[in-house]
Amino acid sequence: MTNPDREGGALNPTNPKDLIGSGKLPIHLWPATATAMGAMGLLVGMLEYGRSNFRAAGVSASIYVDAAKRHIDAWFEGEDCDPDSGLPHFAHALACLAILVDAEAAGKLNDDRMFPGGYRALVTRLTPEVARLKALHEGKDPKHYTIKDAP
Repeated sequence: MTNPDREGGALNPTNPKDLIGSGKLPIHLWPATATAMGAMGLLVGMLEYGRSNFRAAGVSASIYVDAAKRHIDAWFEGEDCDPDSGLPHFAHALACLAILVDAEAAGKLNDDRMFPGGYRALVTRLTPEVARLKALHEGKDPKHYTIKDAP
């Protein structure tokens, strides 16, 4: 029997481990490369602040969201590595997200997120505008610059 959760994977219906294991958390879907990169980001934190300090002290969501966004934005602006650590910005961003997930799971997250606003409603309202604007400018072929165009 083919398991739709495992691309190309087949279950042996006579093997009880296949039947039981196929219903468990599919850890194999998480790329090992992301684990390695996030571990490097967490290593920097361990060396600076101590291992698992975030579990002992707890964390404020806004601090780690800000840090993750800064690393992602720096990468998106063309900076591959953090100038302080020399590690890829993705290592730090993954570490920030891992700390948020871990703190929430451990009950150590100070949930200081923004007071709820109209974000979802705004995105829902603006989404159809994308298609309208693309249709309005159909046939135009402007040059779209990327990092490949940088001197």
